[in-house]
Amino acid sequence: MAMFDLFKRIFSTSHDSKPALLPEATPTPDAPLPELPLMPTGSERRVKSRVNAREGTRVLIIDDSATIVALLRRMMKQNSYETFEAGDAESGIEIARTERPGLIFLDIVLPGMNGFEALRRLRRDPLTKDVPIIMISGNEQATEQFYAHRIGADDFMKKPFARAEVFARIERLLDKDLVPRRPSAQEPESETQD
Repeated sequence: MAMFDLFKRIFSTSHDSKPALLPEATPTPDAPLPELPLMPTGSERRVKSRVNAREGTRVLIIDDSATIVALLRRMMKQNSYETFEAGDAESGIEIARTERPGLIFLDIVLPGMNGFEALRRLRRDPLTKDVPIIMISGNEQATEQFYAHRIGADDFMKKPFARAEVFARIERLLDKDLVPRRPSAQEPESETQD
């Protein structure tokens, strides 16, 4: 019965809803268990709260994989972003010019024009030159990342990716008003002197 009581104390919750946690050493039956910090559970899994872009942020997804497009679309819509999709670079550039998205996810390997050429054209176009672009690829070669950044990508993400990575990359591009901006276009943070 003592073993049952020990398990009951370890895995039960106390009256103030804080779970009882494992002791550092085997306790005596009368010794209280030490209190440790609560771990997030369920919808509170994140240790650090996420900062999202404003509701209604317009996101263009340019990828020839229907699975990737559907996955990103779902993630964006769950956070109240508006999405546009293109299966090739030419269509994506046209959508970018007409719909003026606030953020673009651009695959590198596309039918017809590749993502690098599309990136060059988007950066040269006065209508799209300031839109933040996150390049995505199934290849995580350092040369690919270097080249993407050199010709104007704001970030690079390898497929497959997790939801947390997608939103961490978006968060890094947000300005103080929660609008995605190219890092060079964001206001420098004020430095405080000690």
